[in-house]
Amino acid sequence: MRRAGPSLSHKGRGDLSALPTRRDEAWRYSDLEAVASVWPLPAPEVIEVAAGDSITRVIVQDAAADATAIRDIQVILHAGATATFHVLNTGGKLGRVAIDVTCHEGSHFELGAAMLGAGEQTLEIVTTLNHIEPNATSNQMVRSVLGGHATGSYLGKVAVARDAQKTDASQSVKAMLLTRTATANAKPELEIFADDVKCAHGATVGELDKTGLFYLESRGLPPAEAKALLLRAFIGSVFDGIADDAERESVEAAAQAALERML
Repeated sequence: MRRAGPSLSHKGRGDLSALPTRRDEAWRYSDLEAVASVWPLPAPEVIEVAAGDSITRVIVQDAAADATAIRDIQVILHAGATATFHVLNTGGKLGRVAIDVTCHEGSHFELGAAMLGAGEQTLEIVTTLNHIEPNATSNQMVRSVLGGHATGSYLGKVAVARDAQKTDASQSVKAMLLTRTATANAKPELEIFADDVKCAHGATVGELDKTGLFYLESRGLPPAEAKALLLRAFIGSVFDGIADDAERESVEAAAQAALERML
């Protein structure tokens, strides 16, 4: 069984040979002028997790407003290994986080990510999950809040090899637009060559619930506070899995500050 759209380009992992173009799927919605200003990219950061081990990573991308911030990570999960990533992508003229994961037998990858953008920002999260051996699992949850003329894009490919039976992979992508001039792009993609797998994805784009806003305002909350409360609830679940209380509170505070700037 095979379900596939265009593949994510190898340039999504920091190819040094040529600048990407719109024909490169992983860069289709990017700010290519900003990319050119920092090209060539350095080699990806490589994180290798030994069999049976577990790691967690929290990434807060909050570069200055005029910066181009591109982070490229390659993760290799050996048998039974687990990696949990939490990403807050909110800074820079262009803010991009790309994660390429290889899952060996019985390993698990977990991603909780939020993109918060306004003005003329371009924010991107690009993931490739390579399930190459049986019984591996992955779960990705991405939430975006976009205002002004910002563009937020999630491109996520799950590739299941022929021998990777019993793979269980899911992607949940939701975006909230604060203005009609903001743009959300969501492209979850499955490429499946095994025949005994469970793979699912869903993507939605919407606006703040007017009924919910009215209810909160009728209880005495100012409009900006009511919006902020609903948006915190919308993105909050992606950071629930951060085990360290201080680290979770720090990320949530950074997200709250970004939302306040947007409102």
